[in-house]
Amino acid sequence: MLKHTLIHPEITAILARAGHHSKVLIADGNYPASNTLGPNAQLVSLNLAPGIVTCTQVLEALLTALPIEAANTMGIPADDPYALAGDPPIWAEYRSILSGAGLSIPLQPIPKWDFYDAVASRDHVLTIQTADQRLWANLLLTIGVRQP
Repeated sequence: MLKHTLIHPEITAILARAGHHSKVLIADGNYPASNTLGPNAQLVSLNLAPGIVTCTQVLEALLTALPIEAANTMGIPADDPYALAGDPPIWAEYRSILSGAGLSIPLQPIPKWDFYDAVASRDHVLTIQTADQRLWANLLLTIGVRQP
């Protein structure tokens, strides 16, 4: 019986095979998840209806099951038609969730096209596609190590 809140069997199986430095993408509903998978990655679609499931819900569940050493967002090019003035509101939510989980890791943006390259790497093991409608909600997590 699992004690953490992550109970999705496919996600749990993929994460059980992952190790240090493996990358997990929590993708928003606009992210092209099918055509950006890394060569070793699997896609789990949790996008039931617009806004159901959200990226923050997935992050909260993952943090109960995994050690995380890095968290990267997709950087916003200034000339992007969907650029916002300042950080997207969801980034503050991510910081709050990470802090609430006892993690003192910064939320670091990666330039948009470099973000796609990071997801396409051999370290990428899982994309969890959500139906989150908030802009710039993609979050790339790097799995850390277990501490004795």
